Amino acid sequence: MEHTDDGAEAAGDAGGAADGVTEVLDRPLPEGIRRKVVALVAEAFGGLTVAELPPQLRQYARFTPSRRAKFAGNAMAAAVESDPAFRQRISARLRETGSELAEALDAGSPPAAADPEDVAAMAFVLRPPGWVKLVTAAGEEAQRASAERAGEEAQRELHRLREELAAARAESRAETERIRAELEASRKEAESLQRKLRSAVSDVRRGEAALRKAQAELEAVRDGAAAERAAAAGETRRIKARLAEAEAALEGSRRAVREGRSVEDMRLRLLLDTVLDAAQGLRRELALPPASVHPADTVDAVQPGTMTPRDIAARALSETDPALLDQLLALPQVHVVVDGYNVTKTGYPTMPLDKQRLRLLGGLAMLAAQTGAEVTCVFDGAELAAPVLLAPPRGVRVLFSKPGVTADELIRQIVRAEPPGRPVVVVSTDREVADGVAKAGARPVSSALLLKRLART
Repeated sequence: MEHTDDGAEAAGDAGGAADGVTEVLDRPLPEGIRRKVVALVAEAFGGLTVAELPPQLRQYARFTPSRRAKFAGNAMAAAVESDPAFRQRISARLRETGSELAEALDAGSPPAAADPEDVAAMAFVLRPPGWVKLVTAAGEEAQRASAERAGEEAQRELHRLREELAAARAESRAETERIRAELEASRKEAESLQRKLRSAVSDVRRGEAALRKAQAELEAVRDGAAAERAAAAGETRRIKARLAEAEAALEGSRRAVREGRSVEDMRLRLLLDTVLDAAQGLRRELALPPASVHPADTVDAVQPGTMTPRDIAARALSETDPALLDQLLALPQVHVVVDGYNVTKTGYPTMPLDKQRLRLLGGLAMLAAQTGAEVTCVFDGAELAAPVLLAPPRGVRVLFSKPGVTADELIRQIVRAEPPGRPVVVVSTDREVADGVAKAGARPVSSALLLKRLART
């Protein structure tokens, strides 16, 4: 490898000078040729050892050619330009690959069909005699091609702009025609509106004349009505006089009827005795028992000797005295409705909700067993994150409100479902609940009263 590099360096030095004059470019390398130079160097880069690479390029030794061209393109182009030894090693690698273009350039006869930029890029790296001319010619050819492409693009753009201008002119003419048509329609509509306005003004004037005529007729009708009212008042007075005469005649007739009524009374009494005797005979024949139920017995009322929740409320007991709840629980067929969370959050608010429910239901079960009362405990379903798996204790009905329904409303529904006259006790400190159930006939008591009673259980 060292021998090859030395031969390449000698060939490069021999090709880099002609008649003792070193060839150099007098202008920057065109961008297209520069990209092809970077691609050639990136491809030949992998055949060199790390020691043969310039220090600034050693970190890219393990990169693929495409990644070298992407991340080290500027560094490789600068190294080829300023580091003759690196360039000569790259040239040697290109010659070793057996490239036909490299052989043709070394022979001094580049192929006529080859891409000028490929020829210029290979010549820039190999530096054969006359490489500056090849690079310059390729750059000029690329500029001419670019200029031609730019000219063609300009022609296409000019053609497109002309088409757009023609379309814009046509659209402008169409828009102008449309505006003219709309203007003509607006003018005709304005003339029509003016005719309608003149007609409306004429109608208004005729209406005003008709209104004046109607007002005059109304005044005449009012005068006629006043005359008719006066005549009606006179007729009313005459009718009242006739009515007084008729009443006097009626009173005389009544006196005459009372004088001849004794005969009719006798006949009516005889008929009544006949009906009574017939009814008694029918009763004996049918063996009808005497009536045991009277209409007054069907009226729902509190019988003497019984008590209602309102009667107990009238006794001189404190609202916080557990004896008050004992008296209420002693009522026959009493129904106790408990606002669950209102009681638990009053008595033991720091406990979790499930622990609160279990503690309250345990106390209510013992209370129901001791008193025999019907007990219903209502909890707010909005507090639940999931359905509660709970086995209600014996003697206690447990209800949760449905979504969208509060526990307070469920309690009021339970109270309204009870028949009138049954004692119902609602345990809740919520003033709105207490007032609502009181209007429905139930007896509200505070949560603290129930907690005191449960503490004795």
